Amino acid sequence: MARRAQLVPILILALAAFGCATAPSKFYTLESTASADRDAVASYAILVSPVTIPASVDRPELVVQDAPNRVSLDEFNRWAAPLADGIATTVAGDLVKLLGTPRVTAGPLANFDPDYRVSIEVQRFDTTPGETVLVDAVWVVRKAAGGAVRSGRTVASEPIQGKEYSAIAGAYSRALGRLSSDLAAAVRALATRG
Repeated sequence: MARRAQLVPILILALAAFGCATAPSKFYTLESTASADRDAVASYAILVSPVTIPASVDRPELVVQDAPNRVSLDEFNRWAAPLADGIATTVAGDLVKLLGTPRVTAGPLANFDPDYRVSIEVQRFDTTPGETVLVDAVWVVRKAAGGAVRSGRTVASEPIQGKEYSAIAGAYSRALGRLSSDLAAAVRALATRG
């Protein structure tokens, strides 16, 4: 009987520890959302690099604005890859569809000589939970031959369609699709200049 009395507190502690176990982390990715332009067929090569992001969001956790001048990091909702890499890969995937060329990469490759280089500086990558995301980026598209340049700024706000963190990732993907459309237009403009 004394043994059972000793086991009861241990069992209670074990159950309490099990009940306090933390939820597993969830990981999110960005996706290319552009629709393929059936009329676009290009053969040029494009390098999307570098992509820079604000230090405040350069972390694995999703960062959300929870009050004016205050953000929160969500320890259990994280990006699956470094955010700058995810942005570059998403934009590259969008450009493949928008320009009709499979020769787009999100980073330097051996023996890959791009016709165009795309640089992106994301200045804001903000989330207001349950409302919107905002991507504010300045960009440069440079033609390798001749060095002609087009530059611009894209400010894209997208509604968050749901309460899950996956809805935040989806809204960011759509905002990056708008950025990619501006970049595709800049590449086309440079291409027509010869």
